[in-house]
Amino acid sequence: QAQVVESGGGLVQAGGSLRLSCAASGIIFGIPTMDWYRQAPGKQRELVASINRNGDTEYATSVKGRFTLSRGGAKDTVYLQMNSLKPEDTAVYYCLAGTYTGNYWGQGTQVTVSS
Repeated sequence: QAQVVESGGGLVQAGGSLRLSCAASGIIFGIPTMDWYRQAPGKQRELVASINRNGDTEYATSVKGRFTLSRGGAKDTVYLQMNSLKPEDTAVYYCLAGTYTGNYWGQGTQVTVSS
């Protein structure tokens, strides 16, 4: 059974850092891409960062230079390092595993940045 689990959210002051983790399991045939999305209250879910099998990354303009997405040593694990956090980064962050048989979402982890 496919499963995507995020962790690492929390409360941090503006200018601080957090690292989010996402681990996927039970997915056969591999995971070409893993993405992080976020959704703030009253707003649409938006793509924050994406990484493919080759380690190539893409970032939303709003986080470029502050967030870094990388693959972990464990298979199908990625990390989102978030530095210089701003109050506008406050949102629920979701991990998406894009596979050959469908997309799998995690349950989300709350990130709150206080001013």
